[in-house]
Amino acid sequence: MDPYRQRIADLHERLGIPADYAERTGLRLQREPGQLVEVQPGRSGRQQRLAPEAAARWARLEVAAEADGIGLVVVSAYRSAEYQASLIERKLARGEDIATILRVNAAPGYSEHHTGCAVDVGVAGQEPLTEAFETTRAFAWLGAHAIRWGFALSYPRDNPHGIVYEPWHWAFQAALE
Repeated sequence: MDPYRQRIADLHERLGIPADYAERTGLRLQREPGQLVEVQPGRSGRQQRLAPEAAARWARLEVAAEADGIGLVVVSAYRSAEYQASLIERKLARGEDIATILRVNAAPGYSEHHTGCAVDVGVAGQEPLTEAFETTRAFAWLGAHAIRWGFALSYPRDNPHGIVYEPWHWAFQAALE
């Protein structure tokens, strides 16, 4: 087994993620990029990073959105498999069960955030990572224009992966194919 797959298998075992996770969800193993570049700081002030091509496309998308009066805030971008595991561990420590958690967070190794091509988007003055994002002008703008820069909504309502609807999660698709 290659080292990355072994890291992921070890994380899954530690977290109690079912062995058939990939088969049940249809999600593919996502590799971490060799290089990342900084993009705008996220809401938390933590510097956000994307893979170089995704970052360049995102920058052009942001300029176009701003020209149309739309301000986008990067809430989260690249996350390592270990960081993804820490998100799940915090929820487990609060008493949430793994099945519920995996409807909200992809298992380590299977999150598009690992690729450096996914962006969780918000707007100033609104609670991030909620379905309310779909009511914003930013969401409508992304729905109409994001594909021009290669970005698409990853988890629409009733998606086949069993992930909850995430109107805030957009990914640079060319790199994920």
